[in-house]
Amino acid sequence: MARAIHVFRSPDRFVAGTVGEPGDREFYLQAVHRARVISVVLEKQQVQVLADRVDQLLDEVARRFGTDVPPQSPEVGDTDPLVAPIDAEFRVGTMGLGWDADAQAVVVELLAVSETEVDESVVLADGDEGPDAMRVFLTPAQAREFATRSERVVAAGRRACPLCGEPLAPEGHMCIRLNGYRRDAVAFAFESDSDDEPDDDAGE
Repeated sequence: MARAIHVFRSPDRFVAGTVGEPGDREFYLQAVHRARVISVVLEKQQVQVLADRVDQLLDEVARRFGTDVPPQSPEVGDTDPLVAPIDAEFRVGTMGLGWDADAQAVVVELLAVSETEVDESVVLADGDEGPDAMRVFLTPAQAREFATRSERVVAAGRRACPLCGEPLAPEGHMCIRLNGYRRDAVAFAFESDSDDEPDDDAGE
């Protein structure tokens, strides 16, 4: 059976999002063009890596080619949730990233988990051999927005305990700094008025 490659050359949206409560979130990437919606599921760490690499690629493209690239910004225009219902086409195994000079676009390719090792030649290729894939072409502005939103999505997990740094769970927290005494740990965690942003490693 030939592989399926879902190509979006002019997506209306390409965003990261989650389903579930902090600590038990499932991460998705979703591409949308008109009525067509394709979603793939992946790990939190993969979202973070992809966001970092997209930012790095944009900076390199601006430096090497003088391409007009928007600077990094904390502002995100698209804060809407994922389009429902969410039915993942596949789980992401390998990710590819490139710059299409002719289209002046960042190309993101997400390949499905495969039982066999994926050869680098399969990434951004249209051959019949290889895992299913989603390929998305993004303008520099879309790519920068994708990276910024992805960073926010990753950081929106469980808050860290101010004493031990471990993620706080809704049902309470056994803090090792308090010898595992649940009552004091929970009281401290839930009565804190700190508005600090959650730590990136504070859980999903």
